[in-house]
Amino acid sequence: MAELSVRDSKLVQYLNEAYSKEKELETALQAHIGMTTRAPYRKRLQRHLTETKRHARELERRIRRLGGSAHIAPIDAPDPVAKGASAAVELGTRAIAAAKGPLRAIRGTGEQEKMLKNAKSEYADEHEEIATYTAIETLAQAVSDDETAKLARAIRREEEGMARFLERLIPTLAKAVTQAEIPASQRRSKATPSRRRRSTSTSRTLAASRRGASPRGGRGRTAQPGSSSRRPGSPTPARSRASRSRARA
Repeated sequence: MAELSVRDSKLVQYLNEAYSKEKELETALQAHIGMTTRAPYRKRLQRHLTETKRHARELERRIRRLGGSAHIAPIDAPDPVAKGASAAVELGTRAIAAAKGPLRAIRGTGEQEKMLKNAKSEYADEHEEIATYTAIETLAQAVSDDETAKLARAIRREEEGMARFLERLIPTLAKAVTQAEIPASQRRSKATPSRRRRSTSTSRTLAASRRGASPRGGRGRTAQPGSSSRRPGSPTPARSRASRSRARA
C-alpha cells in the first residue's frame, strides 16, 4: 500500500475519529431503543440508528478511497509495535462501545428519568459529532477535497436534525419526570408576594369605584362651583323672606 501524503493522512485521521464515534453510537442507540416506551421518540431513535449505520459505511468508503483503513488509527504503521498499538486502540474502542449500552440501560430511577438521561447523553453526542464534521468539512475545503467536504456536510446536517429533535424532547421528558416522581401537592404553583400585592391593589380599586357609583349604577356627579343643590320647585331665599314680611304685616 502506497504511503499516504500528509494531506491525506490528516483527512484519514479525522474521518477515522468520526467513524469510531458512529460505531460507538450504534451500540448505544440500540440499547436506548430497547428502553424507550414513547412511540415518537422510539421511532426517531430507530431512524437515527439507520442513519448512524449509513454514516459509518460512507465514512469507511471515503477513508478507503483516500488510501487509508477505517480504524481508530491507521494499522499500516511502519513497524510491528505501532501496528500492535493501533490494533489495541481499535479493540479498546469496540469494548467501550459495547459496555456503554448496558451501562446506560440501568441508569435513572424510573422509566421517565431513564429516557430523560438517555436523551441528554444523545444530545451531547450529537453536538460532539456536529463539531467533528464541522472540522472535517473545514479541513477538506482547505485542502481542496470536495468529496470529503460534501460528505461531512451531509452527515452534519443529519446530526443537527437529530439534535433539534432532542432539544425539543428534553423539556417534555423533564416534565414527565416531574409528573411521575413529585407529589401533586408539591407541584402546585403558589402566588408570589408581588402577585398578591397586585391582586390586593386591584380589589381596593374596584371597591372604591363601586362606592362612588350612583344607586342606578351610574357614577356619582360632582357639584360644580357656584351651582345650587336646591330641589326643583322649592322657593328661592329671596321669595321666602318676602312671604315672611307680608305675614307680619
